[in-house]
Amino acid sequence: MAPQDTFFRSADMSLTQLYIANEIGREVVSALGEVGQVQFRDLNPDTNAFQRTFTKEIRRLDNVERQLRYFHLQMDKAAIPMRSSSEFSDTLAAPLASEIDELADRSESLEQRIVSLNDSYETLKKREVELSEWRWVLREAGGFFDRAHTQTEDIRQSFDNDEAPLLRDVEQHAPRQNGDTHGQQSFSEMNIGFVAGVIPRDRIGAFERILWRTLRGNLYMNQSEIPEPIIDPVTNEEIHKNVFVIFAHGKNILAKIRKISESLNASLYGVDENSELRRDQIHEVNTRLGDVGNVLNNTKNTLDAELRQISRSLAAWMIIVKKEKAVYDTLNKFSYDQARKTLIAEAWCPTNSLALIKSTLQDVNDRAGLTVPTIVNQIRTNKTPPTYVRTNKFTEAFQTIMNAYGIPKYKEVNPGLYAVVTFPFMFAVMFGDCGHGLLMTMAASAMIFWEKKLHRAKLDELMYMAFYGRYVMLMMGLFSIYTGFIYNDIFSKSFTVFPSQWQWPEEIQRGQMVEATLKEGYRFPFGLDWNWHEADNSLLFSNSMKMKMSVLLGWCHMTYALCLQYVNGRHFKSKVDIWGNFIPGMLFFQSIFGYLVLTVLYKWSVNWGEKGVNPPGLLNMLIFMFLSPGTVEEQLYPGQATVQVMLLLLAVAQVPIMLFLKPFWLRHEHNKSRALGYRGLGEQSRVSALEDDDLDGGLGNRDSLASDGEAVAMIAQDIHEGEEHEEFEFGEVMIHQVIHTIEFCLNCISHTASYLRLWALSLAHQQLSIVLWTMTIGGAFDQESPVMRVIMIVVSFYLWFVLTIAILCVMEGTSAMLHSLRLHWVESMSKHFVGEGIPFMPFSFKTLLEDDPVD
Repeated sequence: MAPQDTFFRSADMSLTQLYIANEIGREVVSALGEVGQVQFRDLNPDTNAFQRTFTKEIRRLDNVERQLRYFHLQMDKAAIPMRSSSEFSDTLAAPLASEIDELADRSESLEQRIVSLNDSYETLKKREVELSEWRWVLREAGGFFDRAHTQTEDIRQSFDNDEAPLLRDVEQHAPRQNGDTHGQQSFSEMNIGFVAGVIPRDRIGAFERILWRTLRGNLYMNQSEIPEPIIDPVTNEEIHKNVFVIFAHGKNILAKIRKISESLNASLYGVDENSELRRDQIHEVNTRLGDVGNVLNNTKNTLDAELRQISRSLAAWMIIVKKEKAVYDTLNKFSYDQARKTLIAEAWCPTNSLALIKSTLQDVNDRAGLTVPTIVNQIRTNKTPPTYVRTNKFTEAFQTIMNAYGIPKYKEVNPGLYAVVTFPFMFAVMFGDCGHGLLMTMAASAMIFWEKKLHRAKLDELMYMAFYGRYVMLMMGLFSIYTGFIYNDIFSKSFTVFPSQWQWPEEIQRGQMVEATLKEGYRFPFGLDWNWHEADNSLLFSNSMKMKMSVLLGWCHMTYALCLQYVNGRHFKSKVDIWGNFIPGMLFFQSIFGYLVLTVLYKWSVNWGEKGVNPPGLLNMLIFMFLSPGTVEEQLYPGQATVQVMLLLLAVAQVPIMLFLKPFWLRHEHNKSRALGYRGLGEQSRVSALEDDDLDGGLGNRDSLASDGEAVAMIAQDIHEGEEHEEFEFGEVMIHQVIHTIEFCLNCISHTASYLRLWALSLAHQQLSIVLWTMTIGGAFDQESPVMRVIMIVVSFYLWFVLTIAILCVMEGTSAMLHSLRLHWVESMSKHFVGEGIPFMPFSFKTLLEDDPVD
């Protein structure tokens, strides 16, 4: 029995072989997809996608998925909402094969019906648009004809030049008062034709220029704007159009006009110049419009009714099809035993989940009523297993942050464990403010309180990131409140709950420099004394304190991370890593920077005022410790020179140990193993649990594998299949160790200095908070008029609050989070983290739907 899985290391993994009856292969994979604890290996890596066993089924499901996406698109166009997938994801049981066939047939028939209704609707819509345009042409063209008949003389004068001889013949057919009381002639009698139609308004200018240049001005054109936009039946866009009527002489010219009009996407319509016939046309068009509108409404109602009916189950259908496709994709990774009609699968799974997997397979066999057992063959192999760290909703975000840098090696110490505390704490050291931390805590608490509702809602990318890291944000807010109390800082102001440890002189003269003194027998109980916020040397004091505090925190963080290197060496039973890397590395680090930390603490503990000497500078001490060993200009304690020389020699002595011990140790072990000879390396074998040969002392035939009537058999055996073995290269190991030693020694310096960002970001956040308060709400309290003071306080409060959220909480918070992330990824994890793990990616319907939601 494997030990219980913890967050400290990845779970124990087992490589298993599954022997599944072909009749229940789909049901078994579907059940394991619901469990989500099995990562299947592809046993057909050289087979392309088109030659795999279940390609036909996947193609069929692809077609069903396309049909469902078409339904979704039509529902979006009709503004019909779809039921949320969250209502089905937890209640859908695995469908039977017959139900999948029924869904495919139903989807096919529904698609034909929806396509037919859509085509009818679009055809009717186009007809409605044509009739509407025709009605506008009849209305507007009537006015053109009336003006043309009454103003023939004006028309003739407008074209009375050499370039526009269109109506020159009109004079020869001048109206005579011989019974024609209105003095009108038809255009056909004048041998003048016309073209009427509708054209988009944005093309009317180009239309006029082309006509004028093509026909050399031999035309007369009238146009007017249609006041209502025309809805395009295909794109549903509003298009503004104009009605035009063009008069010209000759059939060839009229044919050119029609071609030009059609090339510019104009629609041409027939119009009678006789007013009586035009009225009949308008009446006929109105009648047709009414009929088309009635049919259009009926078609639309029928289509919407069909789509509403589909919308009730569409999300469930999409989930079923996604799951079914994933099942057949997984089945394509299996190999097929033709003789026994059996599917053979290989999969990684957590060892502690084997019992759950076995019970799941037992349930599938019981429901199918098969007598042939499903065999689970546990293989003991030296292949590198994938890394699987069990998480919950609290630790998941922390683990994701660590995995973004690298997946932990199998059974390596998981850096996500200590990051749960150190990551938000390092953030809080830089962000320390009670007020800002409280705002962040309230935001995170709100997301946690409504997490079920927010989980079902559609969130944009930025909001989803905040929601996914809500517990990280909660921890960062709580730690920021704590460090805010340490710094005695809330929105750039201080707490005055406890009395100060400093006292001021009773008599103070104006303009006199005042110096506070410590009270006898009393010290401030918690955090920084609030009197420091108003002191002239406040920045000098807080800089010194926070700088040394950053070095202390960095030393603690890196020492803890370095100790995990020993824990990994113990777990992997690698003595050479302990003696060749951990011990000399720890001695080197502590000889220099551990000593620096001790001197900082010692310097803090001494009352230098009573001694009457200035405290020595620790930075110069550390520099001269390397440049001038044995020389101390400002003594910190007796015997300092001797101690520093001994520590320096101890640190230098560790460098050759780190350089040479591991490579020569490994070469010695390699030569020793060669003298003994390799045993069983590189052998490849496949052992089938269905063979009749004895396995592990004789397993008998297939029926004997399922004891006591069980339908699932559990076998354990050693199969050294494809053992991972690397040839030893001394030169390569030596180069790797030289690089590691140089990096470690240099990084001890650079990484310690890198923790000074804790001081720099904390100072920047505090000063920015002070500036924001002073420039906004702080100035409102200085107003002399009470009324003006109240108005300024209200106005500046909103400005201050918005800028506090946007700049100090969001922007500064993001900056501090990224710096804390860097301290973990680079400064801490580099001390123990290998990060060469293979991610465990189980076949899971839950993960599938989260990565590709159907909504």
